Amino acid sequence: MRELIVDYFSTLDGFGDGGPQPSAYWGYDGPGLQEWLGRKLAEDHVLLMGATSYRMMAEFVAQGDDPTFPRMTELPKLVFSKTLQPPLSWANTTIVDEPVEIAVPALKQLDDLPMVTVGSPTLVRSLFEHGLVDRLRVTLFPTMHGREGEGPLFTALPYKPLELISTEVIDGRLVSLEYRVS
Repeated sequence: MRELIVDYFSTLDGFGDGGPQPSAYWGYDGPGLQEWLGRKLAEDHVLLMGATSYRMMAEFVAQGDDPTFPRMTELPKLVFSKTLQPPLSWANTTIVDEPVEIAVPALKQLDDLPMVTVGSPTLVRSLFEHGLVDRLRVTLFPTMHGREGEGPLFTALPYKPLELISTEVIDGRLVSLEYRVS
């Protein structure tokens, strides 16, 4: 049975985007992060996202030259949406128009290829609320939004005990923490 992994890039105070430093990766891009991203993307998996993240990522991929974009295009992608209509511009993308609480348990039965979220805070909240998340991987960036943030993701999630299963320091600046969700 496949696992569902929420993959979340976060400031130390729980923000996933926006704030006073709008550049990609909060200005912490570099060879170490790109190597780590390359390793994670090399693992076979299915990308899972909501419509807003899909629209944003499809536009970035079409216009950008990030070294991760070709692999992201190769990977199968599932987009939860009631508004998107085929044909979609980003290759290997399938629209899922069923509610997550119906679709995800069925998707977990298909094979053992893990599903990994990309962005999608609304989808992530729904996955947690329905008890569908198996693992949470949080990559912490050494910055805080403080009062300039727009609402951290974690404050909207239900209580979940977590078991730390791995840690990794990336280029001496970033830390990836992986948890099993109880």
